[in-house]
Amino acid sequence: MAALLTEDRSSVSPLDCYIIHEVYDGELTHEQFEYELESALEHQYRYIVIEPARLGDETARWISVGNCLHRTAILTGTMCLLSPFTLPTDYSCWLGLPTGMVSIVCATLYKVSWEPDPCCKYQVEYNACELSRLPLSTLRTSAPVVLVRRDDTSRKRLHNVIAMTALAYCLRKLFELYTD
Repeated sequence: MAALLTEDRSSVSPLDCYIIHEVYDGELTHEQFEYELESALEHQYRYIVIEPARLGDETARWISVGNCLHRTAILTGTMCLLSPFTLPTDYSCWLGLPTGMVSIVCATLYKVSWEPDPCCKYQVEYNACELSRLPLSTLRTSAPVVLVRRDDTSRKRLHNVIAMTALAYCLRKLFELYTD
């Protein structure tokens, strides 16, 4: 059993890793790199190594914006839902409504803009132990962007449940404010 664990963690199968090499051989090289990335994302490789700096930076930024929307939806939704328990009744709607609306907007924006993109299934890998398992010795750059595919269904469920609950809270509070 220990031998199997050691063997499994020692290296990554070439079938699990795709490397986008920085090779310039024409005018449309950035478009070629983008096409290669899209193909790798659709193929659902476990690891994608991006050697071209511009494409790697763009991809890492895109993923970090999606992560920011996800975290903002969760944090503001949680603040909205906890406001009635932590603040006096007269003041809870003044924190709960704006934070709930931010949560709803962020979750909706994530659902519309990021969720359909196959890149949302990936995260940028910074763990040195994980990176050491990859065949990075063949690269021409010292700072590639490494993407790792992660299952994010529970993460998406969490922010959707929190945002929907925040929506219900906001609708109830707005109804109470306008009927009084």
